[in-house]
Amino acid sequence: MTTNAKRAEILVRALNAGVERDRGAIVGTYTDDVRAWTPASSTTSLTELMAEFDRRDDAFSGIELEVAPLDVGGEYACVEWSVSMTHTGRFAVAEGMLVEPTGVRVTLNGVTVAEFRGERICSLRQYWDEFSVFEQLGLLHVDGDA
Repeated sequence: MTTNAKRAEILVRALNAGVERDRGAIVGTYTDDVRAWTPASSTTSLTELMAEFDRRDDAFSGIELEVAPLDVGGEYACVEWSVSMTHTGRFAVAEGMLVEPTGVRVTLNGVTVAEFRGERICSLRQYWDEFSVFEQLGLLHVDGDA
C-alpha cells in the first residue's frame, strides 16, 4: 500500500520531470493510459502527454519550481506549486501571434491533483490562471476600477 507521503513524493518527482523534460522520469511516474488536463491541454495517454511536453516551446528559461504537498486520502495526491521563470524566447500566445522576449521574470501559482494506480499516476489535473502570465508580461491590462 502506497502512503500519502509516498504518493506526494512521486507527484513532486513527476512535476519536476515535466519542468526538466526528463523523459525517463516521466515514463516512470505515469501509467500508459494516463489522462491529463490543464488549462492549456488535455491528453488521454502517456504518448499524448509526452507529445505535449515535446511541443512546449523554449519561451521561458531559468525555471524554478517550488511545491508544497497537501495531505489527502485515498488514491490521490495534491500539491500547491509556484513556478518562476524568465521570458527569454518567443512566446506563442495565439494562432500566429508571437511575443518577442521581454526578459521579465514571471511567477505562476497553481495546484495539481493526481490519482494513482499503485505507485504511478493514472490521472492528473492542473489548475492555474493562464492570464496571470499575460498580465505579468504586460500583454493584458486589468483595470481595477471597471
